[in-house]
Amino acid sequence: MKRRDLAAFLFALVVVLFLLPGEGLAAPKVIVTDLKGVVGTAMEAHLDEVFDAAQAEGADLLILRLDTPGGLVSSTREMTTKILNSAIPVVVWVAPSGARAASAGAFIVQSSAVAVMASGTHIGAAHPVGAGGDIGEEDMKKKVASDLAAQMRSLASERGRNAERAEKMVTESLSLTSSEALHEDVIDLVADTLDQLLSALEGREVKAGGRTVRLVLEGASVEEMVPSRRLQALAFLTRPDVAYLLLMVGLYAIVFEILTPGGFVMGTSGAVMVLMGAYGLRMLPFNWAGIVLLVVGVAVMILDLIVGGMGILSLFGVAALVLGGLVTFRGAPGGELLRVSMGVLGGAIAALSVLFVLAAFAVWRSLARRTVSGQEGLIGAVGEVKSDLTPEGMVLCRGELWRARSADGRRLAVGTAIHVVKVEGLRLIVQAREENN
Repeated sequence: MKRRDLAAFLFALVVVLFLLPGEGLAAPKVIVTDLKGVVGTAMEAHLDEVFDAAQAEGADLLILRLDTPGGLVSSTREMTTKILNSAIPVVVWVAPSGARAASAGAFIVQSSAVAVMASGTHIGAAHPVGAGGDIGEEDMKKKVASDLAAQMRSLASERGRNAERAEKMVTESLSLTSSEALHEDVIDLVADTLDQLLSALEGREVKAGGRTVRLVLEGASVEEMVPSRRLQALAFLTRPDVAYLLLMVGLYAIVFEILTPGGFVMGTSGAVMVLMGAYGLRMLPFNWAGIVLLVVGVAVMILDLIVGGMGILSLFGVAALVLGGLVTFRGAPGGELLRVSMGVLGGAIAALSVLFVLAAFAVWRSLARRTVSGQEGLIGAVGEVKSDLTPEGMVLCRGELWRARSADGRRLAVGTAIHVVKVEGLRLIVQAREENN
């Protein structure tokens, strides 16, 4: 009897230890990370790092919290391919409230094993445009749109979602709220918090790596992953606002170095800023017309300073800078939603306008002020005869000895106070000061 009781006790103890998370069985591991901002090289590299970490740590689930206006087609394809073929189930969650999965983001959502949106979010508007704005040739435009539409259909069909409605996000720029997307079967769930999401996923069967996986998430440990410092810096450079400002300020610095050479500080810093801005452009869809307007705007404002236009040309330069900022960042898919912040653009233009007003005022004052340097600056200067002028001799003027000649040919004795009336090469033409009074 005692042996039987002991055996039952040991069996129960083994069962309890087996079921306790962290004791008998390891707790399920969930990795959560943010995909926020423009879909480009920085986001793509971050996703690679997250997948590597998830595989190394044996994660059971990967949750990508998405908020993007869109981005590059090349990065979108790489990211959707990686998500689609992942052996670890991937959930793409458009969150928090107010976030969006526009354009390229819609493709990323459809590639996920489970597509989730928070209340107050939206998805869609994935119609493509080209790097120079809308594609000019109608046939090429149709080909690009058809290719992306086919990709969207393929992703939605693979994940068992409404391929027809998903395709309209490309062909008709359809946008849906979270409730509309759930009703149209474009997404799988609506969840506002991480706890709600994990509860809704419990026991759900999903496809991952060519197999069906049942999600067991009770007692799961959740790890938040943030991008590395290197990727954070890259993401900062690829922000439309930052890339635009770097280009504009860098161009100004280079031009000012050319106009007022010395020290190479302005030129070097300007070249570095232009390179960083150009790198940001390389990671963003952009419109060449916007870049041309930016360069023209800078050139016109600099020209206004050179010719002394007193701000007239600068008004056209400001207009070109504003228009360039509005149309610079456009691409496919989602570039049409990338805009330089009006606050940033307005602040930059205001600062430059103040700078040029001050510069124009300084130019006006310099034109009104009497010349005090060079040969013209010597006219009217006073001095003293140091050796008799008969009619030539030496005078002391501004602390320097000059060869001088009497203006009227008269003899001027040593000690006579004189003033300069003319400069001929390195010789001063002088006159006694008393004769001028």
